[in-house]
Amino acid sequence: MRHRRLTYSERPNHAARAAHARGEREFRTYDTSAIRPKRSKVPAIVCGVVVLAVLAAVVFGIVSLVRGCTGPANEMLPDGQQATVTVQSGAGLSDVATQLFDAGVIASASDFTAQASGLETSLAPGNYTFTGGMSLEDVIGVLQAGPEVATFTVPEGMTAAQVAQTVSEAYQGAITAEDFTAAVHNAPAYAADYPFTQGAYDNSLEGFLFPKTYEIMEGATADTVLRQMLDQYRDETATLDYSHAEQQGLSPYQTLILASVVEKEAAEDNRATVSSVFYNRLAADMPLQSDATVAYVIGGDPTPEDLQVESPYNTYLNRGLPAGPVCSPGISSLQAACAPEQTDYLYFYFATDESGQMQYYFSQDYDQHQNAIATS
Repeated sequence: MRHRRLTYSERPNHAARAAHARGEREFRTYDTSAIRPKRSKVPAIVCGVVVLAVLAAVVFGIVSLVRGCTGPANEMLPDGQQATVTVQSGAGLSDVATQLFDAGVIASASDFTAQASGLETSLAPGNYTFTGGMSLEDVIGVLQAGPEVATFTVPEGMTAAQVAQTVSEAYQGAITAEDFTAAVHNAPAYAADYPFTQGAYDNSLEGFLFPKTYEIMEGATADTVLRQMLDQYRDETATLDYSHAEQQGLSPYQTLILASVVEKEAAEDNRATVSSVFYNRLAADMPLQSDATVAYVIGGDPTPEDLQVESPYNTYLNRGLPAGPVCSPGISSLQAACAPEQTDYLYFYFATDESGQMQYYFSQDYDQHQNAIATS
């Protein structure tokens, strides 16, 4: 019978365990890294890729969920840039929120509807203009203020012919210049409602088309627009004090005529002084000699030859006021015609100085006047 060979590790006894322990201690002092089997890095890389893929899927899911709740991101309107949004009749708050969002005015439709709760009942249809960078409160404030109103402006000093062209352009031809001009030259048709137009020269409402910014009215006609202007004239002149003019023998209509000449001849800061020159000339029975009255006849700056044109508006050939107004004066010129400065001036001359600024020179007599012309 053969006996199986046993190692010290299979039949441990005190000596074998001691030898085994001693061998382990000695074995630890040697560098065995060169003979140890290499571990593959593939499992670690694969594991990292899997983890990253899982994280990406989670992030994508969260972003998709957020987008699903808040809607897609939009391109915001750049700061200072304007956008016009048209609110249709019957539009709900959510409809307006979508329009504002699409226009880049607001960043969140849901935030807008939450903060603008209650606005829907007072929201008026029309055009609204917003500026990039506005806060949500400012956007809501624009909507609360109401839609923009289309307007046109009649500046001071316009003639009736120029006003007619302005009206035609403002109404894009729906009211023609010819229609408006025809209404202007039918003053008797308005005398009952506007007594101050009675006696207007040549049945013309020249001078009464008050300079102002007017609302463009839907379905307006030449008559309704003209009444807008006559209403404005009545309201603006209601508080004028005509007592000085009346003391000088001028009626309210003649005061309007004088104001129209002042409007054309004076600067903003010397209307009352220019008015005094014309009052002094009227008192002295001198012709007014206003180029503006001749310019009204010929339609441009007069030449020396033009000053001899025969016309009831030519204040070089005729003493006193021209036959009718030569433009629509503003309220400042009307006030100057009612209350001129008290002076002894009979002449004035104006010219641009070396800096390009318009300068006025007032004189009491002809010699002073000629000297002002020669030295200015």
